[in-house]
Amino acid sequence: MNVTNSVCIEVESRELLDERLDAAVRQLQQRAMEMGGPGILVVRRGVGRYSAALSQEVPFGVTYEGHLR
Repeated sequence: MNVTNSVCIEVESRELLDERLDAAVRQLQQRAMEMGGPGILVVRRGVGRYSAALSQEVPFGVTYEGHLR
């Protein structure tokens, strides 16, 4: 998977999760517009651990959510 420009998020509460994920996605949306192509992939890495990253495998203007298996 070709992933660039990522943000790691670690939280202890749902309220913080929503706030930090929103902030990460906004930051990555700006970067995606500058790059003109990637979408955003958000992955749950474990309890309270997430990553948000630009990915060429996600269409521009789209955010996919997934879980590690």
